[in-house]
Amino acid sequence: MQYSGPLPPPEALDRYNQILPGAAERIIAMAESQHSHRQDLEKHVIKSNVAAQKLGTILGFIVAMTVVLGGMWLVHDGKSIAGLASILTALASLVGVFLYSKHEQQKDLEKKTEALATAAQR
Repeated sequence: MQYSGPLPPPEALDRYNQILPGAAERIIAMAESQHSHRQDLEKHVIKSNVAAQKLGTILGFIVAMTVVLGGMWLVHDGKSIAGLASILTALASLVGVFLYSKHEQQKDLEKKTEALATAAQR
């Protein structure tokens, strides 16, 4: 006999109970425990990803502002070409990272949409 899923079919659970009284209840408890464990792991991963994204945004802003302020200082110090180059490079990098992340998000969304459409056709 073969089955897929967290629990065997009711007939199999009944046979487990006949062999070992209380076995079906233990099997169901084990499936519930595994389900809770998996949900806890998913929550942890999601919270970690959100924290990493926030930290990345904050650190990116700090680096960008440092470069822009450095460029402004260079312009003020009479090195206008170096200062403007620094400012424009920082801004171009920020725009590039923003556009790249939006493109990746769009690709991920399209991939998920295709997967859902494929699953719905089955």
